[in-house]
Amino acid sequence: MAVNPDEMRDTLRLWASGVTVVTTDNGEQRVGMTVSAFSSLCLEPPLVVVCIFKDTHVGQMIPETKKFGVSILHADQSYLSDRFSGRIVLAPGEDRFDGVNVTQGKDGSPVLTDAIAWLDCRLHAQYDGGSHWIFVGEVVATQRRLTDNAPLLYFDRDYRALERQPEQP
Repeated sequence: MAVNPDEMRDTLRLWASGVTVVTTDNGEQRVGMTVSAFSSLCLEPPLVVVCIFKDTHVGQMIPETKKFGVSILHADQSYLSDRFSGRIVLAPGEDRFDGVNVTQGKDGSPVLTDAIAWLDCRLHAQYDGGSHWIFVGEVVATQRRLTDNAPLLYFDRDYRALERQPEQP
């Protein structure tokens, strides 16, 4: 017998993960959502994995656009995570991207300019993962910012940040 969803949720909340915003654009509409199910898959070729709930705009648009961006948030960007997760209720007609600094990656996916890093990906493969799509992206461009900011983490249903240790002489 399988574990029920509440047991699964209560256990996995103890797994710390980074926080990203996954985005795509079809030329008429850009969409984005907060995603913690992100991982590097391979360096040669450069591949990453994101898992997206099928019934979201992002989950439905990536197979159409064949591209997506991943913006890795820093510790001071929990407000962006909340905005793209839907925790912040938007005014009618307001777009999740309003007031957010965005640039386009090489393949045209919107990426968050102020994130500590971003990756622009072409859809390499798509797999059925139950309620989620498992998207494998080939990284075609990436950028990182030199900053003292640590990444934003999600652990035990709350945001966390790494504590920077002083460099050893």
